[in-house]
Amino acid sequence: MLPPRAYIFIGLNGLRILSIIGLILVFASNIVTLVHDIQAVNHHLAGSNAESLNSTSTSRNDDYIINSTVPNQPAGVFWAVLNRLLLIFQVIVLLLSEVGWPSAFFNRFFPILGKEFGLGPIGIIQCLLGAAILSHHVDRFSLVSAFFLFSIGCLNIFAGLVFRASARGKRSITSWREHAKESLPTHVAGVDIRPVASAGASVVSGMFGAKEEKQASAGNGFGLAGERAAGLKGYLISKPLESLPRYAPKR
Repeated sequence: MLPPRAYIFIGLNGLRILSIIGLILVFASNIVTLVHDIQAVNHHLAGSNAESLNSTSTSRNDDYIINSTVPNQPAGVFWAVLNRLLLIFQVIVLLLSEVGWPSAFFNRFFPILGKEFGLGPIGIIQCLLGAAILSHHVDRFSLVSAFFLFSIGCLNIFAGLVFRASARGKRSITSWREHAKESLPTHVAGVDIRPVASAGASVVSGMFGAKEEKQASAGNGFGLAGERAAGLKGYLISKPLESLPRYAPKR
């Protein structure tokens, strides 16, 4: 049976996978809708030019261009295309935030999407994206993907309210490594092994320290030049103790 922390880790990462899937679907649906809108606008302009040449045709006053989400008003095409591009940009930012790369960029420029905040902000943005798409007459693919993203946003808001700022830490893989280091045994059969472990660590560090000193002085010898080169790199060359050979007579 797994500990409760493992179930929380699996559940939050499952929610993360669903969030990534929803964002990918919304990204694809926005690309498809943008292409269809451009095709509908081109067809509308071609039809308008043909009607202007025919004096007997009646003018149409539709609120939207046929088979598109573009409003039939001044600069309607510009704002419709800009709206789709902004939605795509927001989806890309949320995807990178869910993947967790680059974390330093989000922690500095978008803190609400960084490690210090929970899942509530990303859930709110997902709900806003879903509502912005669902507020227009779109095709079935865009309708399903936007509704799915809105549902995932509600789940992220709920997870943010439950786990608050620790939600991202609980689903992080690096947090498991740190927890594994902290959970290493300190007693074996009632005997404290921490002094033995610390002594072994000091022996290993001493061995590697001697190796680094040897590398620092390599190429410059063990004279004054080698000592100066090692000092510039932050190493100290210890002077060996003076001793006489075994065959030398005692004083």
